[in-house]
Amino acid sequence: MPAAFWLRSWIPDERTERLRRLVARRNQVVRHRTRVKNEVHGILQAHLVPKCPHADLFNSRGRAWLERQVLPDDERAAIARHIREIDRLAEDVADLDRDITREAVMMCKSGGFRRSPASMPSSRAVSSPPSVDIRRFREPQRLVSYFGLNPRVRQSGLGLAQYGRISKHGRFPCRAMLVEAAWAAAKAPGPLRAFFLCIRNKRGHQVAAVAVARKLAVLVWHLLTKEQDYFWARPALVAAKQRQLALKAGAPGERGVGRRGSAYAYNVKELRNSEKAAAENAERAYELMVRTSPSTRPRSFAT
Repeated sequence: MPAAFWLRSWIPDERTERLRRLVARRNQVVRHRTRVKNEVHGILQAHLVPKCPHADLFNSRGRAWLERQVLPDDERAAIARHIREIDRLAEDVADLDRDITREAVMMCKSGGFRRSPASMPSSRAVSSPPSVDIRRFREPQRLVSYFGLNPRVRQSGLGLAQYGRISKHGRFPCRAMLVEAAWAAAKAPGPLRAFFLCIRNKRGHQVAAVAVARKLAVLVWHLLTKEQDYFWARPALVAAKQRQLALKAGAPGERGVGRRGSAYAYNVKELRNSEKAAAENAERAYELMVRTSPSTRPRSFAT
């Protein structure tokens, strides 16, 4: 059969395959740890133990509270086994995070993280996007569809198109990371928060978070394709996040070396406030643009 009839398929390189395997293993370990934690909660509920008053049942304060509860000996032994398993899985997650973060540091050196919006959570900033070659997508809508953030469309012939929920096709870790970054962007000053508030007032929190995640995907496509930096990024905050990634990857500390580290600027309150004020000005400018746009009706923004 002539080769011209075969469609070309993209094959990831060795680094991409390794990173995907690391992310998949981390997700498996986290799911297993969640199941073990649910076993502990199930034991407590079976014996009508009241809800833990602390934020986390498995931190130091939560475990101290757990030891004071009245439980049968066999159930207490089962909880002890589960806690040991949780601690072991936590070590595995830390090791996998360290390996993934090393890839993050390589991305920082290449400029990918520097070009991304500063709202990306540093713990998972590159756990998924590096597994995607941005050159595969000729337009941002294709990248959005790859992440499964595009809405479903139902249309018969020339009838009116009906848009539904997002398709949720594609790679789940990428979509989850973008939604997590969207919630972070909703709390940080900037145009993305203004966009989140605009959608939230009409459709609610959940729809607004997914809309911001889609906008982040489009924004990342433009930044990486055009090799530009995010205009409203906060340099001191980005440097601090890059330093956090380097330390998590095992880089040596810089204390006592007689010079200021790369993330020192974020400790200067005046500089931090000036960057925050610039982001707030950008947020107000975006709100004004939406209100005065002739293609949209005025919208109310939360204060």
